[in-house]
Amino acid sequence: MINLPLFITLTVWDILDILLVATLLYQLYKLIKGTVAINIFAGLFTFYLFWLIVRAFNMELLSSILGQFIGVGVIALIIVFQQEVRRFLLLVGTKYNFNKSWSFEDLFKFQGKSIKDESVEAILESCKNMSETKTGALIVLSKNSELYNYARTGVIIKSKISSEMMESIFFKNSPLHDGGMIIAENKILAARCILPVSDSRTLPGSLGLRHRAALGMSQNTDAHVIIVSEETGNISYVKDGNFKVRIGLDELEKFLKGDFSSFIIH
Repeated sequence: MINLPLFITLTVWDILDILLVATLLYQLYKLIKGTVAINIFAGLFTFYLFWLIVRAFNMELLSSILGQFIGVGVIALIIVFQQEVRRFLLLVGTKYNFNKSWSFEDLFKFQGKSIKDESVEAILESCKNMSETKTGALIVLSKNSELYNYARTGVIIKSKISSEMMESIFFKNSPLHDGGMIIAENKILAARCILPVSDSRTLPGSLGLRHRAALGMSQNTDAHVIIVSEETGNISYVKDGNFKVRIGLDELEKFLKGDFSSFIIH
């Protein structure tokens, strides 16, 4: 216990309380940074500060009116920040999700290529070819989040992952080339899927709607997304709401084998 001037007593639990609140506020800031929600949050904070000033000056009528709004503040916050609250709960749930840490396939290891290695190589090959031909692609890699609701917005395929299949789907004259492809359970689950579009203001103007959809998917789920630009042929990926733009095949392979290969077989 620490004794401070002005009769303030600071215990270990008080310090822990301050650290937890600071961590919570930092995580909240990371979730709403770069979105319109940061402006709403600033407006609400200003409103609350104004209410405190009104109370300090004992302005009873105005204080009681503002107090009615403050009284339903928690419900209002949930309504206004429903997407951010959803993302925060998803972040917490994903971080402590152990359901997919083990799979039945782990019991059977062969000396030849495993299914996940073949899948990673197929994705690499297709991205390489589509980059060379400047064929636009949007590939969602499922992790722990349930993506079936997004898959239902497109065409359910459930086919084996192969470079030929992926390239034919994203071929510009294909009826399935628009929208995103979802890869889950070691299969191409669906194509032509409608993905949520991010309203982030930090995204560079050079990145188009395909990149905004990739960022939106990463913000709303724990899935990772690979993008091939139709204009430049550049390959990018989004992971945990963060972009890695204009990467080479070596970096894409490192990303897939280091992160994606651990859950592609589930």
